[in-house]
Amino acid sequence: MSIELRINEVIKEKKLMQKELAAKLGVSKVTVNYWCNNQTTPSLETLGDIAKILKVKVAELIKEC
Repeated sequence: MSIELRINEVIKEKKLMQKELAAKLGVSKVTVNYWCNNQTTPSLETLGDIAKILKVKVAELIKEC
């Protein structure tokens, strides 16, 4: 089973822009774009930080395919 990140969907639901999330995390917009397009995967620690910023559980950011 693979895991697909839902970061982009949740960002849109929260009406946040990728560059805003990037600024809050201290990473580049390109990095967030890679996560949103499933080109790379953030570390577990970063995934936790993303969940805190978006006010969701980590489980909501991932789904099994």
